Amino acid sequence: MPTNALPEFPEAAPLAAIDIGSNSFRLEIGQLTRGRYKRIDYLKETVRLGGGLDADGRLNEEAQLRGLACLARFALRLRGFAPAQVRAVATQTLREARNRDAFLARARTVLGHPIEVISGREEARLIFAGVARLQPSERPRIVIDIGGRSTEMILGQGRTPRQAESFQVGSVSLSMRYFPDGRFTADAFRAAQVAAGAELEEALQPFAPGQWIEALGSSGTVGAVSQLLAANGISDGVITPVGLRWCIETCLAAGHQDALDLPGLKPERRAVLGGGLSILYTLALQFGIDALQPARGALRQGVLFDLAERLEAAQAPARHAHRQDMRDTSVHELQRRFGSDLSQAARVQRLAGSLYRSTSTPRNGHTEAARELAWAAALHEIGMSVSHHDHHRHSAYLLAHVDAPGFSQSQQRRVAELVLGHRGSLRKLDSTLDQEATLWPVLSLRLAALLCHARNDVPERVVALRRTDDGALLRIDRAWADGHPRTMHLLGEEVRAWERAGRLKLAVRTDG
Repeated sequence: MPTNALPEFPEAAPLAAIDIGSNSFRLEIGQLTRGRYKRIDYLKETVRLGGGLDADGRLNEEAQLRGLACLARFALRLRGFAPAQVRAVATQTLREARNRDAFLARARTVLGHPIEVISGREEARLIFAGVARLQPSERPRIVIDIGGRSTEMILGQGRTPRQAESFQVGSVSLSMRYFPDGRFTADAFRAAQVAAGAELEEALQPFAPGQWIEALGSSGTVGAVSQLLAANGISDGVITPVGLRWCIETCLAAGHQDALDLPGLKPERRAVLGGGLSILYTLALQFGIDALQPARGALRQGVLFDLAERLEAAQAPARHAHRQDMRDTSVHELQRRFGSDLSQAARVQRLAGSLYRSTSTPRNGHTEAARELAWAAALHEIGMSVSHHDHHRHSAYLLAHVDAPGFSQSQQRRVAELVLGHRGSLRKLDSTLDQEATLWPVLSLRLAALLCHARNDVPERVVALRRTDDGALLRIDRAWADGHPRTMHLLGEEVRAWERAGRLKLAVRTDG
């Protein structure tokens, strides 16, 4: 088994994906067998998490409690699932919320699984992955997903997205601003469309009609409007400008969301219909979309398929040589883009991994922490493309802010933090070094980078790291140490750095 492998699961083992959206929370459980997908279960609850953001960008307690109650119900359904079989992602509301970390800590306790906050572009990539897998086509297409607080647009062909963007406008946020009391007026619709158009205007050129042949709409808003049009005999479910005008005129005739009593319109959709229609009508006019087909597939399926690919790539690399974890692909691309010294990255990666494994218990030795350490080692010098001075700070900044498909925002921050800590004072990591999940990877990476500082290979047999009662002991072959006095000097400085930090006692001993 490779050093970063995950536990083996049968190919047909069920996988679960949780989409913590701004309007709804969704749980999808499915099976992938020989490339074919079968849904086992699907749960959805309208939570309106995005409606709980106050003027200061903080998520209020009422919205948090709604979300936690939903996640508790999801947790009951997920009993018996191993951690590697579940992936939960959160989108725009938790990208925005200033108190998201506090909510995520509570949510993890309730759900029993970590929750990843993903970037807008990563959300778009996963949406396209879900649609492309469940509704395959080789025709150039545009895929649109209107969520509660963001709208994703993706151009692609086959399973390959060519352009993916996320815009901060959604059915919940627009409805709260322009239809706050549930009243529908012509002025409100006009203002909402202008606001949506302003947000989407920068996409006019890259997503112009000449870039695609077919248009598909994913997820809640498109599905709700499609059902409304079909149930009232306006279309067969295809969304057209004519159909959207009928919807808007029907809302104006009703005057208020509570007066809308139409076949195909679910009660929970009334409060966000005005904002959703405004975005759809703006998209249709600005981007020349004459027919928007409701799509099979959405974010949750994309998350599930991505999880399956991660498991395949980690469990059986020889059998699935054509599979690769998207995060590994992103790391290789970042190395290429920033001109990394690949030999140095590889030697630091090998040594850091060896040192970390020697300090890890069998239970946690092959976790995501080991993978994050490997990625940090692979990318620890990308900041040299900016400046050799304080390159670790430049590397960390780039990693925290660059688009890296496959990574969640929280995981990118963890990798960036490891890179930031791989040299220099430890004081900058004061807030996280108390955590074992950070302490030992940081120590392993610092020692590996220091031992390899002359850009020469260091045989694993000459160094060994182990835990002690009060810290860590690094043993070094005496003959090697005698031949590398400068490295031994730097190790002495490292011992003193850990003494000043007060987090553990590092000892260095020569043997042999």
